[in-house]
Amino acid sequence: MKFAFATALLSLLAVASAQSIAIGSPAEGDTLTAGKNVTVQVLRPDTLTGSQEVSIVISLLGCTGPCQDPASRLGTTLYAGGFNPQYPTVRTAQNQPEQNFTFVVPAGLAGTAQLAVSHLSLVGAGPYPLFEIRNVTLNVV
Repeated sequence: MKFAFATALLSLLAVASAQSIAIGSPAEGDTLTAGKNVTVQVLRPDTLTGSQEVSIVISLLGCTGPCQDPASRLGTTLYAGGFNPQYPTVRTAQNQPEQNFTFVVPAGLAGTAQLAVSHLSLVGAGPYPLFEIRNVTLNVV
């Protein structure tokens, strides 16, 4: 009985991780310029498990000291809405479904900042909700 429970739990974790997103760019530690455009690339690797994208929220938080956990504070919302990742028309290094979003870095921001992408999707035949937050720490000049 314990083995069956452990197997089921591991299967669910594998399915959930397969539905996970990643921030393709900017990368951890990149430098952004306040008042200039930044393109945020959100990747969602392809999977055999069916899923339905619901939405994402992209936010940017200036940090005084260590950045807070994005689950407790997101900062300025740059985008909140649909997410429809597609394979790129030109082969890329990642070559997986992606969607790019371009924003202006808030003019008053300087120093360390945290870019967070919150993602909600429905996974499987059930389906069940999958919620996750991915983030990178950046420098803003």
